[in-house]
Amino acid sequence: MEQSATRLSLIARVRDPANGTAWAEFEQRYRDLVQHYALARGLQFCDAEDVCQIVFFRLSKYLRSFSYSAERGRFRSYLGAVVRNVIFEQKARPHPRGGAVDADDDVLEAAPDPHADESDEAWEQEWVNHHCRTALATIRQTFEPRSVEVFEALLAGAAPANVAAERGLSLDAVVKIRQRVRARMQELIQEQIEDEDVR
Repeated sequence: MEQSATRLSLIARVRDPANGTAWAEFEQRYRDLVQHYALARGLQFCDAEDVCQIVFFRLSKYLRSFSYSAERGRFRSYLGAVVRNVIFEQKARPHPRGGAVDADDDVLEAAPDPHADESDEAWEQEWVNHHCRTALATIRQTFEPRSVEVFEALLAGAAPANVAAERGLSLDAVVKIRQRVRARMQELIQEQIEDEDVR
């Protein structure tokens, strides 16, 4: 997808401290990702919520000067490093609920996670899952309900022939719905990923 020269990515818009709308959109978009990853790393829900609050507080300061570099990599790698460091700090405390991690700690200067290789792979998978969930949420809002039901049934593993029979559709109609919705999902995911690029 090509973007016009005047179209700024979400990450670029968030870097403007006066753009509260962009920040609200940013937090809404990425909170789900951070929370799912924290829970997958073994944190309880309340601790995962603490991680979210600290991560977004730190990012509200540090994204203003964020820029790409060969060493740092893409935005998702930067975000993953921030999240992993906060989780590491949270787990390292003897009584996590007794005292919160310092939200003012340097975003990338905390002790490294000793499971970095494992967590990188887990982060990449959660990032993929996050973009699929986000795209599917848009699909639910923009496609007719029956098409969404058909697509979600297929995603859940139902055979196309069974989906067609249960809904009184031809097999050809079910296949076309799957192709149309899948193509739109791919477009949405690509748009979401491109919106992480700084301009």
